[in-house]
Amino acid sequence: MAVHDDCKLKFLELKAKRSYRFIVFKIEEKIQQVTVEKLGEPNESYEDFTASLPADECRYAVYDFDFTTDENCQKSKIFFVAWSPDTSRIRSKMLYASSKDRFRRELDGVQVELQATDPSEMSLDIVKSRAL
Repeated sequence: MAVHDDCKLKFLELKAKRSYRFIVFKIEEKIQQVTVEKLGEPNESYEDFTASLPADECRYAVYDFDFTTDENCQKSKIFFVAWSPDTSRIRSKMLYASSKDRFRRELDGVQVELQATDPSEMSLDIVKSRAL
């Protein structure tokens, strides 16, 4: 599975410049390549992010999560989300599952990984608990 240069470029912009709040990646099956599907503006919310994941198709995504620790420190962690809803095609699930590790290695700086098959598995509460 090839990874389009744009994926790494946009991820670096999210990580270093905080140009985006999130990025949704899609595997283009015909050309066997991971591409950028959607870029979330820095002011977009977690709800905007979850709404941008299709209900019945797999996607990869990264989300830059800002939070405050118990010691009142402002922090940020980059989450990698492997979105694989139960309603998506078997072939698509297998394709995303088999290329996930290789793609994730391309994104240097991801701190937390989440696997979700249902919106409840990536609720804001779960993300907060994984960030701390």
